[in-house]
Amino acid sequence: MRSRYTAFAQGDVAHLLRSWHPSTRPAGLELDPGVRWLRLDILARERGGPFDTDGFVEFEAIHREDGRRGVLHERSRFVREDGRWLYVDGLVR
Repeated sequence: MRSRYTAFAQGDVAHLLRSWHPSTRPAGLELDPGVRWLRLDILARERGGPFDTDGFVEFEAIHREDGRRGVLHERSRFVREDGRWLYVDGLVR
């Protein structure tokens, strides 16, 4: 989760696509250069431990766009395949 947030903050589209599950990964991804990501707060985690094959992370990502503060609140679903955690989808709250 944290690596994906960092990738958003740094504009690393390649990492975002690599860490996205093939079943839901878009063909391409364009990040909005006007959004500046400021902070990630992990609110909850369900499963996702060393012996789990799936897990959920609820987070708030604080950003600034056009001089205004914004918050993305999401519950993301991940699966582990071949030892790597992959983002599947998320429910924006």
